[in-house]
Amino acid sequence: MKTVNHWIGGKTVEGASGNYGPVTDPATGEVTTQVALASADEVDAAVRVAQEAYQSWGQSSLAARTKVLFAYRALLDANRDAIAELITAEHGKVHSDALGEVARGLEIVELACGITTQLKGELSTSVSNRVDVAAIRQPLGVVAGITPFNFPAMVPMWMFPLAVACGNTFILKPSEKDPSAANKLAELASEAGLPDGVLNVVHGDKVAVDALLAHPGIAAVSFVGSTPIARHIHTTASANGKRVQALGGAKNHMLVLPDADLDAAADAAVSAAYGSAGERCMAISAVVAVGSIGDALVEKIRERAEKIKIGPGNDPDSEMGPLITAAHRDKVASYVKGAADQGADVVLDGTGYTVDGFEKGHWIGLSLLDNVKTDSDAYRDEIFGPVLCVLRAETYEEGVALINASPFGNGTAIFTRDGGAARRFQLEIEAGMVGVNVPIPVPVGYHSFGGWKDSLFGDHHIYGNDGIHFYTRGKVVTTRWPDPSEAPVGVDLGFPRNH
Repeated sequence: MKTVNHWIGGKTVEGASGNYGPVTDPATGEVTTQVALASADEVDAAVRVAQEAYQSWGQSSLAARTKVLFAYRALLDANRDAIAELITAEHGKVHSDALGEVARGLEIVELACGITTQLKGELSTSVSNRVDVAAIRQPLGVVAGITPFNFPAMVPMWMFPLAVACGNTFILKPSEKDPSAANKLAELASEAGLPDGVLNVVHGDKVAVDALLAHPGIAAVSFVGSTPIARHIHTTASANGKRVQALGGAKNHMLVLPDADLDAAADAAVSAAYGSAGERCMAISAVVAVGSIGDALVEKIRERAEKIKIGPGNDPDSEMGPLITAAHRDKVASYVKGAADQGADVVLDGTGYTVDGFEKGHWIGLSLLDNVKTDSDAYRDEIFGPVLCVLRAETYEEGVALINASPFGNGTAIFTRDGGAARRFQLEIEAGMVGVNVPIPVPVGYHSFGGWKDSLFGDHHIYGNDGIHFYTRGKVVTTRWPDPSEAPVGVDLGFPRNH
């Protein structure tokens, strides 16, 4: 059986703890790989390697860093398919979704290639008599990233390219459910010329995570995952004196006004709710239909959802793959099975779905729930699967109040032809990312990604300017030099003396 080991100091390092976790092909249900699970001692060894590498990398020139990043970008581009195949084999998402994930990660690598502009700093001359003030940004040291299973390449690339571009060294702890993509990213970085120890990958479970949060040699921790874990990461790492950005869960809403193009809204709802099998924090999981358009909108969504082809991710005809594990599949199914008892109309029931020839895979079909109540489990919880809830509101104001009452504030969208309504929505809605006739408003790489309320713990969003500020700290230098004409007697700098 294949074993995924750690990547430390520019080479593969075999696990020493004796503990391994299973990695499953979600399409077949078979365990295909085992991944080494690090002990606290192994985490400590990786931190020491990263600390040593920081001594030179933190002092390296911006030209040297960007040379590596440009080479890295080229290698990632050339290996898109290979990375996507690893994602599909362990996560289950279809190949096109996996390629899209790699493309979104590449955006942040491209941002990191332009780090010279982002780290320019500021200068004020002559603030007083021969006094200048400069503001500069410097790296933190060793930083860590803890990333989720749903985007095993993209989310790591949202973190470490900017971190190393800023002069830090990085320890990545990817999900143990689909670990191979992380190692591939690290191997390509080494091939691009990144010095040994600048980027390290340590696999593990809660033992490794707790060791990272407590280690005094780590200056900052980035995290993407569920809200309960994000809250724990933020509380624990902050108590240990670390800078933290912890992105949590979501319940993203799409408000559809009566004037909206219902065909466009239905297309958007289907792709945003069911793409990547709903296993993404920016999935639309709740549609709020305003006024009399609810029935027509639900019917259009149903018609489209029934046509989605479900199958193995490596089948070019598949539009949606399996869920990551059987346990997660069963949890998602439980929300659908309990929806009717809590007042919802089950328009589509995707539970019990199987694919011929792959009966042991982690399959589930698309589910559509109408007239969902705000106190039901299917609405309150982040399901993280292909389940779309439709809620009804009589007015725009009622719809906005419903959305703002949610404890989550990650992303939201409005579908309307009215510019004034859209303008009000983007100002009145309590969420960090807003789409206007755009169902999944993930910002481009040079704007930052992050939510409000229980969707973010910490002060910084991820990537963009916030990411650069997170991975650096500011320093202000105030300088006063005497005029050269005041040089001591006997020192001639070629300036006329003052008499």
